[in-house]
Amino acid sequence: MSSAPRRNLVFPALMLLAGGMCLMIGALLSAGVGAHLHPLLASDGAGIVALVSGVALIGSASFPLVFARLTARDAAQDGDQ
Repeated sequence: MSSAPRRNLVFPALMLLAGGMCLMIGALLSAGVGAHLHPLLASDGAGIVALVSGVALIGSASFPLVFARLTARDAAQDGDQ
């Protein structure tokens, strides 16, 4: 029974990974690294879009992780009683 909640946390972990990658790419684009790759990556908004996407992915991944932690805490408290 304990493996089911852990298995369900794979997708939030992948979202955290994707969010971290978006943050890194956004920081690189904001520093001007993408200017020689493509003209659209040279614009000022490209880095901001990637940064905002990274923050949104990390925020979305935090909800299932927090709910799983609260569920585990409630299960532990119910087991103690």
